[in-house]
Amino acid sequence: MHDISADEFERLVVDELDQLPDDMVDGLENVAFVTEDRPEDGSLDLLGLYDGVSLTERGQYGFGELPDRIILYREPHLAAVDDIEGLKDEIHVTLVHEIGHFYGFDDAKLHELGWA
Repeated sequence: MHDISADEFERLVVDELDQLPDDMVDGLENVAFVTEDRPEDGSLDLLGLYDGVSLTERGQYGFGELPDRIILYREPHLAAVDDIEGLKDEIHVTLVHEIGHFYGFDDAKLHELGWA
């Protein structure tokens, strides 16, 4: 796929996030959505990452905590698809997958649900 800018990728992520069902996103509290070019290790293997403590593992959670982060990586997404529609689909799947981790689903459950 041709290269798209970081700003354009971020717009696509926001557009796909806006299309997710309300019941999926309404429970997201103190979560920041972030786009980056690549994971820290520089690989193209990881499309996204949930960086936080899932709802099922939180103890007391109140004010003052740094937000959890859901990170989508631009270059791995571009390497995984052939066209813009494929990119939108992959962004959608990655968002659902990482939001699933926020709610406490492990990879096995996400695969079972078709979100991995």
